[in-house]
Amino acid sequence: MLAHGNSLKNQTKVIDLCTLRGDPAASPVATGGASLRRNRKNPAGMRSGERMRILFLTHAFNGLTQRLYCALAERGHEVSIEFDIADSVAEEAVALFRPDLIVAPYLRRAIPESIWKKYVCLIVHPGIVGDRGPSALDWAIRERWPAWGVTVLQAEAEMDAGPIWAAETFPMRAARKSSLYRNEVTEAAVRGVLKAVERFAAGGFVPTPLDYADPAVRGRLRPLMQQAERAIDWTQDATATVLAKIDAADGFPGVADTLFGHACHLFDACAESELKGTPGEIVARRETAILRATVDGAVWIGHVRRADGAHPFKLPATLAFAEEAAGLPEAPLAGWWAVARETWQDIRYEEAGHVGFLHFDFANGAMGTDQCRRLLDAYRWATARPTKTIVLMGGRDFWSNGIHLNLIEAAESPADESWANINAIDDLAEAIIRTDSHLTVAAVQGNAGAGGCFLARAADFVWMRDGALMNPHYRNMGNLYGSEYWTYLLPPRVGADGAAALMQNRLPLTAPAGVACGFVDACLAADPAAFRVDVARRAAELANAPDLGERLAAKRARRAADEAAKPLAQYRAEELEHMRRNFYGFDPSYHVARFHFVHKSPHSWTPRHLAKHRDLGWEVPA
Repeated sequence: MLAHGNSLKNQTKVIDLCTLRGDPAASPVATGGASLRRNRKNPAGMRSGERMRILFLTHAFNGLTQRLYCALAERGHEVSIEFDIADSVAEEAVALFRPDLIVAPYLRRAIPESIWKKYVCLIVHPGIVGDRGPSALDWAIRERWPAWGVTVLQAEAEMDAGPIWAAETFPMRAARKSSLYRNEVTEAAVRGVLKAVERFAAGGFVPTPLDYADPAVRGRLRPLMQQAERAIDWTQDATATVLAKIDAADGFPGVADTLFGHACHLFDACAESELKGTPGEIVARRETAILRATVDGAVWIGHVRRADGAHPFKLPATLAFAEEAAGLPEAPLAGWWAVARETWQDIRYEEAGHVGFLHFDFANGAMGTDQCRRLLDAYRWATARPTKTIVLMGGRDFWSNGIHLNLIEAAESPADESWANINAIDDLAEAIIRTDSHLTVAAVQGNAGAGGCFLARAADFVWMRDGALMNPHYRNMGNLYGSEYWTYLLPPRVGADGAAALMQNRLPLTAPAGVACGFVDACLAADPAAFRVDVARRAAELANAPDLGERLAAKRARRAADEAAKPLAQYRAEELEHMRRNFYGFDPSYHVARFHFVHKSPHSWTPRHLAKHRDLGWEVPA
């Protein structure tokens, strides 16, 4: 199920770079919080807006959990996190933290009775009121609901049947389940949880019991969607049906199928409006995707997970079936221009007046060696266009998450592939830094992590959508040092202390916090469509500004001065020396962390930077 779900010496270590820069009043993020001592089941008298201790019980620190963590911390609440490993571990966390409230943003099993009977536990369920079961979004996509929602309900004995504290709805977009979850579901969940927390803090609110006799309750109990219900009949199913089935399983669990006679799961589908073939026939390949015909067209399959291969994790389709795909005909596109039809195109370029927009929509934001090289080719081509501003758009869900860990794990030599990948992304970052013919903008409309954050910072301006998150650090991947010229790009923006905080705290950065600390230049509209309109307007203003020539001249002068003080090559060599030790040294931490990340190993403990109640400096509240 997706969601069932210091008198402290060490205060909450939410990233607060403004304080480090000497301006705590400007900080959008709160640090620390007073201990509250109240009856946990009866918060009467707790004033709205008063700080509370809130414990997250969650399966993982995923994007939704990070958004809720930031939203509550920004409002002054003291938030600690415990991964759902076992009932005894959750009970221990509750005993240590003594929370005022428990929130479960993302769980795959029920909260133990020993906890929900003593504490109010708010479950974030990705479904409309009355919807119950572990496949909420899956059914909504398959049945083409025009609108869907998120319900914040209280944990009780019966799963997803507790009284309702808040409910939010949103229009359904024709999209993959993973994309809907990262966007519409996450935004609705933030609204709903904030509303529920305010009601809890104010006291006196009585949650609404779930009543199926109420005609306004349209949800119902649904079973786990089985693979038999997801199965594709390539001889009968139209393109829209195939897309709906794969979209409803995207992210997890995928659609069980066969390719080239081998069992696998399908992900990352895209319609094709021109190329066709015999239904079920594998027609062509393009870069990392393969094309399979339907009864009325064809569908591109971007990623698969083989059931019989050496690598039981998601890989680009042409790499998972490298030998078989090599014999398929190529279906190349003519250059980088965005094509005006439905097809698979992971890098595309658009132009409006003096502004060029370079989109790169890579699955999960991961950028492999070849993808970095192709994007570098496209970027160099774009800089040769008669434009004045180049906007790096990334993708809707992700801007970039840096090197491609799945491809590295699947390589014959993961160390060698890590080295090739980091050098390829460094080449791209260097090209952006050295661009003196254009002003460059990174328009971060989706989340970014690790090297992707510093690839964005290589641009002259970083404009970030309000609601997107950055995780500008590497240490979660086995104390990886990182490259992408971060040692050159980061300290001038946030100061030495701020750079240390970003790299060491390992916590997400919101757009407002990014602006406040100097890492981000502007926080723009939360709505994705409004964000893109604002980006286009601002980019046009840059390109048409009367002082453009002076700006470019000043940019060249700064780059020349920086190069004279310390060449870019030296920054890169110093970073890569650390990376060489990560890849080839005696410490296997990076390789171990990558293995567990790629293979999705279950958590055996909660990292201490998240589980603040397990810090040595924690004092148990009276």
